[in-house]
Amino acid sequence: MVVDGRILLDGGAPLLPHMSRLGIDPAGIEVVFISHFHGDHVLGLPPFLLHRALVGGGPLRVVGGAGIEGKVMQLLDLAWAGEWSTLSQRFDLSFEEARGYGEVCGMAYEPVALDHGRIGCTGFRIKVGDRLLAYAGDSEATPPLDQLVQGADIAIVEATAPGEVHSHTSWEDAHRLRDRHPQTRFFFNHIYAGELDGSVNDLQSVDV
Repeated sequence: MVVDGRILLDGGAPLLPHMSRLGIDPAGIEVVFISHFHGDHVLGLPPFLLHRALVGGGPLRVVGGAGIEGKVMQLLDLAWAGEWSTLSQRFDLSFEEARGYGEVCGMAYEPVALDHGRIGCTGFRIKVGDRLLAYAGDSEATPPLDQLVQGADIAIVEATAPGEVHSHTSWEDAHRLRDRHPQTRFFFNHIYAGELDGSVNDLQSVDV
């Protein structure tokens, strides 16, 4: 998911083809926020970062939870058969562990630890211009999710399926969350199947 043409929220596959279809320049991305290391959130990163190394772009900052640099480098070494150490010299790539309030590329952010299965998830509250964006990645509908979206202008929150869903937010819980925060505009993603009011479609551009 790309915000303001320069912020990438996670990097699921197929990231580059989707960016091309939407007319988004990969070279314009300045910062990547990684919520957690499940495959549907990170497996688009190796081609994206290879594109940045070979085609070009300015400095790129990757922000995530503890051990973010080691995890990304392990993924890249596996993807590119150990050649990444040479490829990485072609552009300015740096990493930042989100331990508390921070600032990256002129944007203030705050990480929020969310509940998501065994590994957890790092949600982000990001100040984009004069608006506060809350991004959950994946999360159970527990109190930290309310903390993440409290006072946000825009919230991107997953809503996996109706009924009981393991380690995720159900459609019903997503709607209850929206009802508790009526001043926030919600966009629901991670929809497993079917149609949900407020959900975001694939390859959809939204002005907010």
